Amino acid sequence: MLSDYPPLPTCFQLKMGKTKDSGVEERPKWDNKVQYLLTCIGFAVGLGNVWRFPYLCQIYGGGAFLIPYLIALVFEGLPLLYLELAIGQRLRRGSIGVWTSISPLLGGVGIASLVVSFLVGLFYNTILAWVLWYFFHSFQNPLPWSQCPLNESRTSYNTECEKSTPVNYFWYRETLNVTADIEDSGSLQWWLVVCLASAWSIVFFCFIKGIKSVGKAVYVTATFPYLVLTIFLVRALTLPGATDGLVYLFTPDILKNPQVWLDAATQIFFSLSLAFGGLIAFSSYNPEKNNCERDALLVGVINSATSLYASISIFSILGFKANNGYTACLNENVLVLTNNFELPDQSITVDNYNQWFDYLNQTKPEEVSSLSLKECVLQTFLDQSASGTGLAFIVFTEAVIAMPGSQVWAVLFFVMLFSLGLSSMFGNLEGVLTPLYDMALIPKRIPNAVVTAIVCLISFAVSLIFALGSGNYWVEVFNGYVGSVPLLIIAFFEITGVIYGRGMKTFSDDIYFMTGKRPNIFWKACWTVISPLLLLVVLVAYVVLQARIKPSYPAWNPAYSLFPQTETKVYPDWVFAIIVLLCVVPVISIPLVAIFRLIYRMKKSSATSNLNPYDNKAFENEPGLEKYQKA
Repeated sequence: MLSDYPPLPTCFQLKMGKTKDSGVEERPKWDNKVQYLLTCIGFAVGLGNVWRFPYLCQIYGGGAFLIPYLIALVFEGLPLLYLELAIGQRLRRGSIGVWTSISPLLGGVGIASLVVSFLVGLFYNTILAWVLWYFFHSFQNPLPWSQCPLNESRTSYNTECEKSTPVNYFWYRETLNVTADIEDSGSLQWWLVVCLASAWSIVFFCFIKGIKSVGKAVYVTATFPYLVLTIFLVRALTLPGATDGLVYLFTPDILKNPQVWLDAATQIFFSLSLAFGGLIAFSSYNPEKNNCERDALLVGVINSATSLYASISIFSILGFKANNGYTACLNENVLVLTNNFELPDQSITVDNYNQWFDYLNQTKPEEVSSLSLKECVLQTFLDQSASGTGLAFIVFTEAVIAMPGSQVWAVLFFVMLFSLGLSSMFGNLEGVLTPLYDMALIPKRIPNAVVTAIVCLISFAVSLIFALGSGNYWVEVFNGYVGSVPLLIIAFFEITGVIYGRGMKTFSDDIYFMTGKRPNIFWKACWTVISPLLLLVVLVAYVVLQARIKPSYPAWNPAYSLFPQTETKVYPDWVFAIIVLLCVVPVISIPLVAIFRLIYRMKKSSATSNLNPYDNKAFENEPGLEKYQKA
């Protein structure tokens, strides 16, 4: 995407507080401001806005959860977002180029962002492959997850499906063909391999011309989800039970659980896609004279507003699903009472069930107690919370079945999910490709499309692990650990590197140069004290909470005594070792690069006592850098 201009020869030589004039190198530019904003919004607004935020609102009480969420947005999310957009726009580099320009000691921060973007892209595109699989099946009538298939002898329904539900069976058996244990890898599922190849092919073709083609694609991928959410909201509000879902969502709870503060802080952090390097790369294609403060506020507010808007749409439909479940439960009890007491049909209805039950329980308590009546409470059905794949591929698909014209709603839902995920994948891939070009690791003679194809091909080959029978378990491992501790560590070094490495005064001058005004006291207070401290607290709290529990995972095991409930299993030692590596390897470059730079400088410098670790002059004599020095 950057092969039409010279590779970065000066990313190590930039003096503190100075950047080369952008006219020296012809860096690609956005066609217009709308493309840039849509790309940033598409990267920030992803699957988590639809299936993670509503879940957190539900379990903590929407009104109460919004308090710590907004606090985290103001004091953690927006300052970090503003910082990334500003530093990328000013230095006009990818993640590695930016941090090495500030100080060669920070070069490992950019490498860490690259590694995290690569690893996250692996499992994120696997989710898009699952979405494609469901999309292809959404045109069938009836929907394939609406009823159980016949057994091999075609004499009755499949036993595993009858014990669970058609929705669960289609997800765990027809889609994943999941094994009962993570240690049992199973075989490659050819249909998932095809969907995975299709997903990576779509990403490649959208990215084939870099930001030129991505800028065109985001007109659809970044806007279509809002259209679908609006359609779902209008339709859902006309369904019975929608108001029950909304009331449940926004019923506040007391903020007595400290976990709510940690979840709110991590949600806003990950939701904005901070520390991946994608936002830095996107902003580097802006003109130097651009109001990045306004951009940060716009992207941050739209991202959070989307989360809230999606919650209203999602829980209107989940309220409808809960109402259907509650009504079905009552109808079963009505049938039992009608048959047992030989009452005329329609004597007991859903509307008068409670009165009849109280009457029969008072007049014939022994007979009523002997019946196998279900306990039907609407709140119980509303409490059936789910997030992630559980919400998208189980709970929501079950709700769609009961909606008139279910095929239409299924198609719209999965196209929306694919659009959300695809626009986020643009940022992940950009976070990998731009640093590779900025480091001049790719020969100029190799076309952009070939480089993009190679990266996508390698990613596809590695992600085949997720197409195994145990693939779903590995997606949970990557999702739970790659995008957690490493991103918090990267973000901490980003903000401290800019404010205490580049310097608050220099950074303030940079912003004045770009926007015509200096950052106010709020931004300065957040960058220097509040945001780093908040990041550190969240990081320590997260590590402490994780250290107190043994990592485990829910396994789908038909032989489990409590099936169809999932069986909670502890990760074996070798998987736990991989989890540790996934947390450590992405960020190990941060200390390694810094140590290497310091050791080399200590060996070559004749004045180590005067070494300023954040002064690029101290590193100008390193091998391979002399030819890049200014004349």
